[in-house]
Amino acid sequence: MVYTPAFWAMALANLCHTASFSAFFLLPLYILDHGGDQGDIGVIMGVFALASALCRPWVAEMIDRIGRKRSYTVGSLLMLVSPFLYIFIQDPLGANYPLFLLLRAVHGVGLAICFTAVFTFMADILPPDRLNEGIGMFGISGLLGIAIGPVVAEITLEHFGFFGLFLTAGALSSVALFVHQPLQESCREPRSTQETTFFGLLKRKKFIAVGLLALLFGFGVAATGGFVAPLAEQRNLGFISVYFFCYSGGAIAVRFVGGWLADSLGEKRILPYGIALYMAGLFLLPFTYNQVTLCAAGILSGIGHGLLFPLLNTMAVRDEPAAIRGKATGIFTGGIDTGIFAGSLMLGYIGDWFGLDVLFVCAGLSMATALVLLHLRNTRSAA
Repeated sequence: MVYTPAFWAMALANLCHTASFSAFFLLPLYILDHGGDQGDIGVIMGVFALASALCRPWVAEMIDRIGRKRSYTVGSLLMLVSPFLYIFIQDPLGANYPLFLLLRAVHGVGLAICFTAVFTFMADILPPDRLNEGIGMFGISGLLGIAIGPVVAEITLEHFGFFGLFLTAGALSSVALFVHQPLQESCREPRSTQETTFFGLLKRKKFIAVGLLALLFGFGVAATGGFVAPLAEQRNLGFISVYFFCYSGGAIAVRFVGGWLADSLGEKRILPYGIALYMAGLFLLPFTYNQVTLCAAGILSGIGHGLLFPLLNTMAVRDEPAAIRGKATGIFTGGIDTGIFAGSLMLGYIGDWFGLDVLFVCAGLSMATALVLLHLRNTRSAA
């Protein structure tokens, strides 16, 4: 059975954590408000992803060692405390800049633990023959969070400033902390009896491919998560959150058919379409000068995201024993975070030097590279 009480409880927790995280899509406005530029945005948003990526091998080992639920609780505590601490950092781009970066890093570790633990939890409880469907439908909770977080953040920001935004993000994570407490551990004996380490698993061809594709996907996500808000503000496109709302809407809509298709036809046959759609949305952004085009770009990339995330996740965990699923999920999510870090940093400076149009073209080219790599891998597999 796919849709159990544990499924719904973790979906609610995931929605709240994702909404808390996506509220910080408006953090670039905070950075600009304190005298920062596109380079500062890239560094500050990138540190979050860097910490999330660097801690992933140890996070993955922890999840297989102490269990999914306990790990999720640890991550939830970090996600709850971090937003409140932003309030107490004065002059974040001046004297307290190192402290601000440290807080971003701690916040990133919290999200890394939560995301890796929750998707490992779901891989444990979902039927193997409906894995794409289950992960895809569960992922709707995160997509709703991506839609809700920026909307709530923008409304809160308008009425209560950044103080209200940070309080709201912390309150959302507090719900996630409490709602998952009654659940049982998904893997009763999570301690690994195998010698396979995170880096040992990463040497396998399957995980090299998953990691590279996830990294390139993350590079694209860095553009949509960190630089759409400055683009919309620069061009006076109105309500910034409409992009994220359309993005999530497209991703949610495709989940109702994408999982079924992938379980029927296989992940490899659907992946190219997800990559191509995400790429199309990125390439459309330089031509965006009104809300209609902004919505179209959001829908295209959202549909691509809606296909890519569960497909790559399923590829990582399919046919893997429970004892190493945390590591398998860690390679997938760590690849995304590594891409987000690299993308945030590189795209930030590209935006400063060449403008936002070139920034989004470069992000689109990362997805074109993923398409080429996938084609080469499929060709070799067929041979």
